[in-house]
Amino acid sequence: MNLAAMDPKNYDAQLQQKRIKLEQAFADFNPPKLEVFASEPMHYRMRAEFRMWHEGDDLYYYMFDKALNAKVRCDQYLPAGLMINQMMAALITELTPNPALRYRLFQIDFLSTLSGEILVSLLYHRQLDEEWREHATQLKAKLSAQFNVSIIGRARKQKIDLDKDYVTETLTVNAQRLHYKQIENSFTQPNAKVSVKMLEWAVDATKNSQGDLLELYCGNGNFTIVLAQNFNRVLATELAKPSVDAAQYNIDINKVNNVQIIRMSAEDFSDAMAKKRQFRRLEGIDLDSYDCNTIFVDPPRAGIDPETLKLIQGYERILYISCNPETLNDNLLTLGQTHKITRFALFDQFPYTDHMESGVLLERK
Repeated sequence: MNLAAMDPKNYDAQLQQKRIKLEQAFADFNPPKLEVFASEPMHYRMRAEFRMWHEGDDLYYYMFDKALNAKVRCDQYLPAGLMINQMMAALITELTPNPALRYRLFQIDFLSTLSGEILVSLLYHRQLDEEWREHATQLKAKLSAQFNVSIIGRARKQKIDLDKDYVTETLTVNAQRLHYKQIENSFTQPNAKVSVKMLEWAVDATKNSQGDLLELYCGNGNFTIVLAQNFNRVLATELAKPSVDAAQYNIDINKVNNVQIIRMSAEDFSDAMAKKRQFRRLEGIDLDSYDCNTIFVDPPRAGIDPETLKLIQGYERILYISCNPETLNDNLLTLGQTHKITRFALFDQFPYTDHMESGVLLERK
């Protein structure tokens, strides 16, 4: 993290540099004009993690600045949402004079929402006892006068939820209000306003679709919920159990009735589709009944494995969201043999960093 680079006056210039870099990286694929979706220049992150420094009676947040090769005190943090910044100050006021809560506290994680909820995770290098629970309960009561807050205590092989371990986000996508359960320690998009732009782009890219949709790596159903409106049915896969549970919750709370979630890895699902193996988790699901012309993938940074790439090439349209342009570029060397890019987008999820979130729509040549 280079804290000195986080200057809102430089935001437009750094976004322009990303645009040029992405266009150059994919020029060989002859994509259409790049669609660029900017972030707010400050207070855009819904998640943040800080290490804690104890110095006599003082207690403060810090981050490691790679440019300075040193730790930097962070009483406030420009990328984090306003609610996180407010909570940072309120927490320090309560924790600093309280030995039961600050003793061996080494990290604090924040997960917030645009809809006004915030989850605070306190991480310790010691086991937590009833004294900690009592003081944490009192802390929650004090903070609740100002915040809609939940608190979690974590230590090695120990997790204490004072009430719940998730927040519920509400996003307005094309004038439609959608609700998402976001679980502590599970992946969620950090930049909620840019996430809305990604969802609206994905809906627009798949409008007028025919048949059903296959989605791999569906997570908590972030895209699944909104894409379902463009298809007869959606078959979605995800391996992580907490994400599957959250996805099912999100499907139910948003009253989406045409989605089937399967807890499987993309690799196993590729084997199932190729009839290489049979899986108990697919009992009662007739894969052959699905008429999927479109596939949507939002893989981890490592990209897509070769067998899954072969599966993906069998679809007329491929919608691919990527958090790593290098692995997207590598995957396109294969997908570009059969498909061409017809939509190309940059979503600035991570201002002031080298990270780029991108999206491509591929259609069979």
